[in-house]
Amino acid sequence: MSRREELEALSSKELHDRAVRRAQKHLDVKFLWNLMKLVPAAEAGAGQEDQADYDVQHWSGLVADTFRDDDGPLSDALRPVYLEYLEKHTDG
Repeated sequence: MSRREELEALSSKELHDRAVRRAQKHLDVKFLWNLMKLVPAAEAGAGQEDQADYDVQHWSGLVADTFRDDDGPLSDALRPVYLEYLEKHTDG
């Protein structure tokens, strides 16, 4: 039996668990980001339009918060992250 056939025999939940666990272990941000982009469309395709809408709004809010110019508690809470990043990258 080929590797593909072995994987095809697994449930979707087991495939999810293995893929996400592997991506987390190896810090495969590209895979995880791609998966996050695909989830709302997959939910809509599975007939879960309300959940898809919620996910798009939720993730849109997180992305907006990431790039928002904030001179308040959010910036203060993320200050150590900004400091560490700028210490590593002197062109910032």
